[in-house]
Amino acid sequence: MSPTTLTARRSAPWLIALLGTILAALMLLISAPYSAAAADDDYDFAIVVNVKTSGDPIADAEITVTGPDDFSNEGTTDETGRATIGVPSKEGTYTVELDPDSLPESVSVPDGFEFTQEAEFGQGSTVARTFTLGAAERNTTSFFDQLLSRAVNGLNFGLMLGLAAIGLSLVYGTTGLSNFAHGEMVTFGALGALMFSTVAGLPIWVAIPLAVVLSGVLGLGMDAGIWRPLRRKGVGTVQLMIVSIGLSLALRYVFQIFVGGGTTQLPDRSTKNIAGLGPISLTVTDLISMGISIIVILAVVWWLMRTRVGRATRAVSDNPSLAAASGIDVDAVVRVVWVVAAALAGLSGILWAYFRPGIKWDMGTSVLLLMFAAVTLGGLGTAFGALVGSLIVGMLVEISTLWIPSDLKYVGALVVLIVILLFRPQGIMGRKERIG
Repeated sequence: MSPTTLTARRSAPWLIALLGTILAALMLLISAPYSAAAADDDYDFAIVVNVKTSGDPIADAEITVTGPDDFSNEGTTDETGRATIGVPSKEGTYTVELDPDSLPESVSVPDGFEFTQEAEFGQGSTVARTFTLGAAERNTTSFFDQLLSRAVNGLNFGLMLGLAAIGLSLVYGTTGLSNFAHGEMVTFGALGALMFSTVAGLPIWVAIPLAVVLSGVLGLGMDAGIWRPLRRKGVGTVQLMIVSIGLSLALRYVFQIFVGGGTTQLPDRSTKNIAGLGPISLTVTDLISMGISIIVILAVVWWLMRTRVGRATRAVSDNPSLAAASGIDVDAVVRVVWVVAAALAGLSGILWAYFRPGIKWDMGTSVLLLMFAAVTLGGLGTAFGALVGSLIVGMLVEISTLWIPSDLKYVGALVVLIVILLFRPQGIMGRKERIG
């Protein structure tokens, strides 16, 4: 029996375990969006109604939608002030009515307020209408206050991005693989939290650790079932990268099949800003997210610097051949790196779902380029460089909206990346390498 055949047979159970893990998780996920969504499952189209006052959402407001052929349907806003009401067709004009008797007594209604709005569908399957109560006021915020608020939001975003980018950088440093499926690992963590909290009915503080553990199991299965056999067969890094692109597309659309194309919220999200912070707008959820990110990043730094496995990881990242010659089990280190990278990506996805807010089937893909930008900016293969690059990218993304439209904020970060690499091609914390 040839070594190649023996390796393939040994890796077969891992591949079966990988596929079983993914399929089992996705079968549980199939009911998650439907149990969490407020829309009527009998209809393919929906009118999304938002009710708020002075920027704060109003819960338990009753909405009635009437339309052609004497159609009528009702809904009630959730804690985010949103109600999704299903309708049978896109044709015709619908009337959306807010019941004034369902509003809290503390809410003031301005004179002449219209409690009815008309809605007509365009090309999409949903249309949105918003009822804003309270007298409209024009607030002028100074440039410094806006800058401070954006900087804090950028720090929060950069910390979340750093969790995912560190794992992406560790994988690249130890295997040379640019993993384009890393964005789907981010999405998987958020979907896992949704599965445990909504489907299983567990408290969110229990669901989040379980989702992170499940993400780590996914990373272990992916390495044992796909990447390790391919590495042992001598497949080059370019071919591995192409495989990761295919894996990314496959996972992304499998997620869409099972969870749909809408956006679903994780439970227990706070929408009320903390008082006393001046121009800075932060909720309790934001503070908890930043605290978790900082604690986990410090734990990863301690693991890399103080533990035996962490030092071995840095040695393999610097020179895999020399590390193997020194007696380090490179395969074992790579296996640990995949578990850590997947767990960090899963945690990042959960925090990202609260920051956006909401979970969507392609949410990880939307930040994949920013993760690559952070890793490249900090220095390829360096975990600390990925963290520094993530903080810079996160700050630039948020602060740039002071001058450019928010739709272009991701582009601004990539432009800055290009400019910095023109002057320091190896990245901020990367080492110069001789070519040729």
